[in-house]
Amino acid sequence: MAIYRLSKNNFAFPPVHLADQDGLLAIGGDLNPQRLLQAYSEGIFPWFGADEPYLWWSPDPRFVLFTDELKVSKSMRNYFNGQKFQVTFDRAFRKVVESCRDSFRKGQDGTWITSEMLDAYHALHLLGYAHSVEVWQDENLVGGLYGISLGLIFFGESMFARVSNASKYGFITLVRILRERGFVLVDCQQETPHLASLGARPVSRKIFIDMLQHNSSHATNVGNWGTWLDQ
Repeated sequence: MAIYRLSKNNFAFPPVHLADQDGLLAIGGDLNPQRLLQAYSEGIFPWFGADEPYLWWSPDPRFVLFTDELKVSKSMRNYFNGQKFQVTFDRAFRKVVESCRDSFRKGQDGTWITSEMLDAYHALHLLGYAHSVEVWQDENLVGGLYGISLGLIFFGESMFARVSNASKYGFITLVRILRERGFVLVDCQQETPHLASLGARPVSRKIFIDMLQHNSSHATNVGNWGTWLDQ
């Protein structure tokens, strides 16, 4: 199956059903904020290594978490009952992305969060579309995650933990608050046992795209979430 090459002067993507069996849809283009927002709105995300060209993906099935299907284990409820950590939003975006980049992941050699990716998502953060969740313990950053918000969907990108369950704590806190704000979905992209334990599950790409099209009618809360989510 052909892989489509993107133009740097045109932000249009081919239809996602043209992706190959692994979900690879296109190659090339750039990480312009407008292109990134266009990609996410169509169910596409970039993922490539340091020595690779820009690669754009739309896997089928898609791994997602419906916010009303969040699962919190008894052990995690104990963490919340004891207020084990403190959680903030958009206080240390770049540090969170850098920590995700530097985290060791079993079975992975290197990181896909290149300097170009870090700068691109930081630019989206400054524009008010990319957000971070920080998890603190004794004023130390011990976990967190980041992603992009469009309408009533949060597109998760990566998370990290320096102490046990810190990233889960931040993720659960985020999902609970987003659910209260009317968000319906967190895009987890691809399946992991970590996210499955929290209630995420696969849906067909068609269902996911249908949800994105419906989501386009909802306004995006653009700006720093530090105040908005603490209200």
